[in-house]
Amino acid sequence: MATHLVVRNIEPSVAQALKEAAARHGRSAEAEHREILRAALTRSARRSFKDVLASMPDVGADEDFDFRQA
Repeated sequence: MATHLVVRNIEPSVAQALKEAAARHGRSAEAEHREILRAALTRSARRSFKDVLASMPDVGADEDFDFRQA
């Protein structure tokens, strides 16, 4: 079921940018607006710092990274 949204009080520069983006992508301003909303709201969740660290490959032993002053 489709829902109708009305967006009011948009700055003219934002409305113009939407129209220009729509033209670049070959679609209407309304279709561009739908795509922007869809992309913004369906992004996958950001990975946590812990998950990023855990995904790093094991590249050596701790001793390989010892700092020794000369």
